[in-house]
Amino acid sequence: MSDRPIRMGFVGAGRNTRSRHIPGLQKQPGVEFVAVANRSRESGERVAKEFGIRRVEADWRDVVRAPDVDAVCIGTWPYTHCEMTLAALAAGKHVLCEARMAMDAAEGRRMLEASRKAPSLVAQLVPSPPTLEVDSTLKVLLAEGYVGEVLVVELSATRQPSFLDREAPLHWRQDVALSGHNVLTMGIWYEAMIRWLGPARRVTAMGKVAVPRRRDESGAMHEVKVPDHVDVLATLARGAVAHLRFSAVTALGPANEVWIFGSDGTLRLEADAKRLSGARRGDKELREIPIPAERRVGWRVEEEFVNAVRGREKVSHTTFEDGVRYMEFTDAVAQSLALGRVVDVADL
Repeated sequence: MSDRPIRMGFVGAGRNTRSRHIPGLQKQPGVEFVAVANRSRESGERVAKEFGIRRVEADWRDVVRAPDVDAVCIGTWPYTHCEMTLAALAAGKHVLCEARMAMDAAEGRRMLEASRKAPSLVAQLVPSPPTLEVDSTLKVLLAEGYVGEVLVVELSATRQPSFLDREAPLHWRQDVALSGHNVLTMGIWYEAMIRWLGPARRVTAMGKVAVPRRRDESGAMHEVKVPDHVDVLATLARGAVAHLRFSAVTALGPANEVWIFGSDGTLRLEADAKRLSGARRGDKELREIPIPAERRVGWRVEEEFVNAVRGREKVSHTTFEDGVRYMEFTDAVAQSLALGRVVDVADL
């Protein structure tokens, strides 16, 4: 469909869809907004009015089945991603699905299998954004042997601007029925790590639920099973050992960063500043590593999706294969937390 318009339908129009996906798609030539189904018709009406979407549907299935919709942007919570993606692909629609991919790896594999059975359709996951501007340079440095053999990786995604609020209502990310095995920003960071260092093979994890019970917005009490803090030790496929820390309770802690220690060099990624620094054998201190402007690719999710639908490029950020890889890691961490032992990470 290189010439005719791409007619978009939206299933779920939450914050990320409204702030990123819809504006990003508006910038692409030849994209039309046909239909939206949100959590309520009223919220759907507001989104449709704001962004010029032609009609509002009460049921997401009506968006997916609509003959005048070519592609569907799924912006809901993880517990619906599998069902909606399978339905969209079965209806012959291209799919852009919000991260995290699914509730667990089993759902992710079902989504991957459905996409493989429909090779003419684009199936893309919204990628992990924190490192997009540095990924290319970091990959090149590692491939060229800047650090030599990678030995140890330290990743900390713990920066929190305020202290724990014990009275806050249950957030959907804390509700295992809505979020599945996804914990904090773990999947986001692991997805980025795969780009540079490949997947993990074994993990052991410890977690902490700071507030064991919270009320939802209606006042009903729920047991909280998703950790507020988790430490993961992992053995990577290429032999390195990684320590990954994710937290929602480390108030005023250090900025989010990654250290990669090798036999001949060290690299430091300051994620919030999008800055790389490094040192090699013989150096006495780290120095900032310039990142050429052409390598600071940044966010181009919607452009990549539209180009893929038009046959102009292939999806790289992020494929369903990569989504299954981070869901398999997520499953392994969940199993380790539950069993208190080392767990092997499944492979595709």
